[in-house]
Amino acid sequence: MENDQIVATQMGGGAHDLSMVGLFVQADIVVQIVMIVLVLASFWSWAIIIDKIIRYRRVSADADEFENEFWSGGNLEDLYRRVGTSPDNPLAMLFSAAMKEWSRSTEKGLGKHTHTGLQARIHQVMRVTIDREVERLEKYLGFLATVGSTATFLGLFGTVWGIMNSFQSIAATKDTSLAVVAPGIAEALFATALGLVAAIPAVIAYNKFSNDLQRIITRLEGFAGEFSAILSRQLDLSD
Repeated sequence: MENDQIVATQMGGGAHDLSMVGLFVQADIVVQIVMIVLVLASFWSWAIIIDKIIRYRRVSADADEFENEFWSGGNLEDLYRRVGTSPDNPLAMLFSAAMKEWSRSTEKGLGKHTHTGLQARIHQVMRVTIDREVERLEKYLGFLATVGSTATFLGLFGTVWGIMNSFQSIAATKDTSLAVVAPGIAEALFATALGLVAAIPAVIAYNKFSNDLQRIITRLEGFAGEFSAILSRQLDLSD
């Protein structure tokens, strides 16, 4: 009975509005929910994408600036004072954490028996700092991965539901004309399109940011190894 009323309303209402807003308004409540979820996921994905583009570019630029200053041959203690204890760049943070541990351990002097322990502590501090900075940089990447892998299936669910409504209209009216099946099919295809619109940018962005993050990790680990070697030579010279 409900389907008969829906069909009668549709047939009596003349031409259907096939604009995006019209398709949403005329869609079944289940399809509407699917569309809303996909639109919200798309907006949130783009917010993350824009934020990550800005953040990763800034990290790269700040790292270049810090490395130029680090390898300029200046005094490390002076550089540490300029950088401070809470810099905003992962590379500078790595340097600051290592220098903080170095300063604490060398305030009262060093003996030969303390060298190995100090090197181990500095290595551990840098490892923890790398893990913490990487965790901060990869925040929300999991959401992009989730959207990229599920949005198409959610859109497909909306598609199947819309086509089921079209079949119900055919069964209720015993009419296979386009006037009966077109609205449901249009809603279904619109849900599919929204799923693709949400999924494609999320997948592309996730792959790009994963590669960018891996390059940052490699850069941090390389700097940690070089800085450990510098501090090790300083310990040998202090004997």
